[in-house]
Amino acid sequence: MGTTTDFKVGFTLEYEGAPWKITEFQHIKPGKGAAFVRSKMKNIQNGATLEKTWRAGESFPDAQVDKKVMKFSYIDAEEHVFMDMESFEEGRIKTSSIDKVEFIKEEMELNVLYYKGIAIDVQIPGTMSLRVKSLESGGSGKDHLSKIVELENGMMMSVPAFIKEGDLLKIDTDKKEYIGRDAEGRNNA
Repeated sequence: MGTTTDFKVGFTLEYEGAPWKITEFQHIKPGKGAAFVRSKMKNIQNGATLEKTWRAGESFPDAQVDKKVMKFSYIDAEEHVFMDMESFEEGRIKTSSIDKVEFIKEEMELNVLYYKGIAIDVQIPGTMSLRVKSLESGGSGKDHLSKIVELENGMMMSVPAFIKEGDLLKIDTDKKEYIGRDAEGRNNA
């Protein structure tokens, strides 16, 4: 059993017999009355969203979620297909139910979450290194201190003006922001 003190973004719990993922939450302590927690949750099986208010410290059953390291193989219609490299079994997850799907790269190894034997979600790392594919503009904003680049996954991003094509950048996948250059991937050209 878990309680509302365990809440964090991405936390998986069981509610009304289904696995739900916390997408937002806020602990509220009013001046008068008992504290409570407002949450927004996403049903991992069908994508439905729900706003729920919990009493502070309220308990709930933990979702029995298993993690398995799998390699991304390919996209089949509206599903991403992952392969267990030990048993060569496939796990299929609806593309629309994967958060931060744009960060999945070919041959990438990720934690795939299973609920009652069915692949339900993928854990994308909080930071990733992506290579600059092309430069879109030479400088923008005040003093031309930033520019727009296209990353290897097709995402457009504003970065400092000193970034060059081919540089490997650290990206915050939650905020979709530039963090810095990856020391191992600096372009020495």
